[in-house]
Amino acid sequence: MMLLLRVATGVAIAGLCARAEDEEYSQFVNPFIGSEGKIPGYVYGGGNVFVGSAVPFGMVKLGIDTYEEPVNQSALNGGWTPQGKVTGISLMHVSGTGGGPKYGFPAQMPLASIKTPVNLLDNRTYWQTRDGDDIANVGYFRTHFESGIAVELAATRHAGLYHYTYPSPTEKHLLVDFSHYLPFPTRPWDSQFYTGGEIEIQPNSSTYTGYTSIANGWCLGAPVTVYVCGEFDSPPDEARAFSGRNTFPVGRHFRSFGNSTTPEPTFTGSSARSGPMGDRVGAIFSWNGTDESAEIRSRVGISFMSVDKACAYKNEELSFWDIEKTTKAARDEWNRDVFSKIRVDTSETANHTRLALLYSSLYFMHLMPSERVGENPLWDSDEPYFDDFYTAWDLFRNQVSLWHLIQPTYYESMLRALIDMFKNEGYLPDGRSGNYNGLVQGGSNADNILADAYVKGLRGAINWTEGYAAVKKDAEVIPFYDNNPVDPFGSLKEGRSALGDWIPLGYVSADRSTRAVSKTVEYSLNDFAVAQIAAGEQPGDVDLYMRRSAGWQLSWDRDASSRNFTGFVMPRYANGTFDKTYEILDCGECNWSDESYEGTAFEYSFVIPHDIERVIELMGGAQHFEERLDYVFQPNTSGVDLGVNGLGITTINNVANEPDFQTPYLYNYLNKQWKSVERSRQLANDFYFNSSDGIPGNSDAGALNCWLVWQMLGLYPIVTTPVYLLESPWFEDINVTVNHNHTLRIRAKDMDDGDGRQGYYVQGVSINGEKWSQNWFNHGDAGGIMTQGGEIVFTLGAEQKVWETGAEPPSPGHMVLDVDGNGYV
Repeated sequence: MMLLLRVATGVAIAGLCARAEDEEYSQFVNPFIGSEGKIPGYVYGGGNVFVGSAVPFGMVKLGIDTYEEPVNQSALNGGWTPQGKVTGISLMHVSGTGGGPKYGFPAQMPLASIKTPVNLLDNRTYWQTRDGDDIANVGYFRTHFESGIAVELAATRHAGLYHYTYPSPTEKHLLVDFSHYLPFPTRPWDSQFYTGGEIEIQPNSSTYTGYTSIANGWCLGAPVTVYVCGEFDSPPDEARAFSGRNTFPVGRHFRSFGNSTTPEPTFTGSSARSGPMGDRVGAIFSWNGTDESAEIRSRVGISFMSVDKACAYKNEELSFWDIEKTTKAARDEWNRDVFSKIRVDTSETANHTRLALLYSSLYFMHLMPSERVGENPLWDSDEPYFDDFYTAWDLFRNQVSLWHLIQPTYYESMLRALIDMFKNEGYLPDGRSGNYNGLVQGGSNADNILADAYVKGLRGAINWTEGYAAVKKDAEVIPFYDNNPVDPFGSLKEGRSALGDWIPLGYVSADRSTRAVSKTVEYSLNDFAVAQIAAGEQPGDVDLYMRRSAGWQLSWDRDASSRNFTGFVMPRYANGTFDKTYEILDCGECNWSDESYEGTAFEYSFVIPHDIERVIELMGGAQHFEERLDYVFQPNTSGVDLGVNGLGITTINNVANEPDFQTPYLYNYLNKQWKSVERSRQLANDFYFNSSDGIPGNSDAGALNCWLVWQMLGLYPIVTTPVYLLESPWFEDINVTVNHNHTLRIRAKDMDDGDGRQGYYVQGVSINGEKWSQNWFNHGDAGGIMTQGGEIVFTLGAEQKVWETGAEPPSPGHMVLDVDGNGYV
């Protein structure tokens, strides 16, 4: 059995530098955090992170693709798995996703031999087993095959550089396979499939061009066509294009053969093109010893627009063949544009585990979405374009709020891209990948993203008139039914499929919709978000959407009881009655066809960030609310098999699932901030580590990693509002670059938590020299501290102290409904 693959360590540690952008923060990043689950050797239950080379938000994410069995203990989403056999090396990946695989194309594969039984149409005949440890650093990846081939990779924004070292200079082969992709063998209905391509070997034999089209996968997307321009540093002795019958392994899509053996390729000279049945195409390049070097280097550019643009990227971004130079350029970009935005002491006396957790978390939350300005093949527009919002359901909870502070240029471009999608496709995406909207897990949560930016004053070049039109359409227009097989009751592509319930009833009914509990909760927040933007763009609409935002109360069954607690959001039928048989602590598979999505009714009853005041009232007041909050963090209380979404978690609160992100901080609403600090710190210490299994579930495009960053800053944002909760920082001195070039300094006095338990409780806070009596503040408080910068000073100690004497955090969506459904009070 091969060794488990781990990150190489042992780099030198640098001290503080004069200029932040010159600090080598990238040395603290462990790209393998979250690459493995709780079952050693398998991804199942892990972070599903991409392991390879990329720049921040890069279109190209260059890494290996693997196939690991048993597939029910694997996940191929990011390409890399600990023990899987390498099937190809491709330029496009997602990171940290929990749905079906996407991308894994276009691909190369170095081969030491192409003799029988190697069949270029069957990767099972040539897939590669790795030996030793894979090595990954920021901007660089290296692996070694049992065949003796060493692979080194580095990427730019639109291109990739490959460096292959073969065991012998006398036989070197490189397969280019345009029909390669990441499969989903356990779910053929939404696996990707190849639809066609074309390859042409240029007269010098060192360059190839063409395209590949891959369809379906997560979001059931239309074909994604990627144009390719590849080049080798030395001309091959032989270069042959080939085609072959489509050997898609599962399903019916364009498959052109029965149960016979896999056909052999047909060599077609210098070019090959798919026929009407989507014939596979590729090429094999061979160096047979006329060159004494054992090395082959390749650089490849890709574009969604044209071959010419792919070639331009290759030539401009990789004007050299030096992998060290390419790696350094990527590393410098990460240091300058990401890591230096949050600066802490990196001297030899600093806590290096915390440094690894901080900078690795920043790394993973900057891999997606993919910045594709100038790479939108769907419509002409002067607006920026981003893809791989996978998904808004994950990102809106806390990640967009951090991008708002430390990545204002990127973030404004993302928002403009979202609004432009509405303008040209009719709806904002809730999830999007491969230039296609889908899947909607609950509400229309891009509404929340736009509202979060709006209430914090972000304007720039954003057209907020169109932004408001986008969120208002989500609130008013039922999307076309998309026939997704996992939900017979409504569209999963975009919008809110249950508006037919929501508008007339005020809640989502359990007999006419799936996920009625979680949709009701999410639609409520969505309409609060609409009201937030309406306040500035269309004030006459505010009252309507504020009233709708209270609809979650109509799903509150005051008689529902579980574990000696009474009153929960529950499935309610269209006739007004509640489902009295529903198990509050068990959401079944907690998936598309269940009553609540990735969370139980017990959990969702806390997930009302715009009106915690009303939640406290409905739970019986502050004391009962606190008792219930205490209970969800007690071990061995969970009533559901969490499976991949929280393997090993035994509490009701599931830190691996986004709906529960804010729950540990709700003690602030009782002016018992010390309990929020204690609970959240315990979760961070119990579930986040500098190891391959170092996050508690799917990274979800960096959402789980971002939760930890906020935890380390000692702050937490309340989404769709300008409110930040004050918690407890992990470093004595943190300098955050906000609003392009201003500094928010967060200091911790009297910090002493070496034993992990004492010394982190807040004794008092000052903001810009003013003693602060509240355990929260607004985005614009203290002279605009989150826009103009300033200083927050925490005094810490061992005492569990109620230091706050001011008002509790606000509930700006507060409204009282008669929970029997008889109207507003």
